[in-house]
Amino acid sequence: MTAVRVHHYAVEAAKLEQLLSSRAQVIAGIRANFPGLVEARLTRLDDGTYQDVWRWETGEQLAAAVAASANFPPVAATMALTHDSTVQNGEIVDEC
Repeated sequence: MTAVRVHHYAVEAAKLEQLLSSRAQVIAGIRANFPGLVEARLTRLDDGTYQDVWRWETGEQLAAAVAASANFPPVAATMALTHDSTVQNGEIVDEC
């Protein structure tokens, strides 16, 4: 079943370009080393915070990448640009 990892966070406007650049490096590194990342979609919400949804082919692929991310310095550098962050994993059960 398709899995998602949803991050919700805030980022200061002055750090947004740096976040986007760092996030692109993280995505490229994950895709180069872990199969199954279908898409990564960043949305600015009405309240000015961001929702970052990463869609994976399987939960196992997501779990492998998450486990390895602690040893991938660009992940920590990217998350250091954010504040008030939360994260949840889930499974897509229906799409229309």
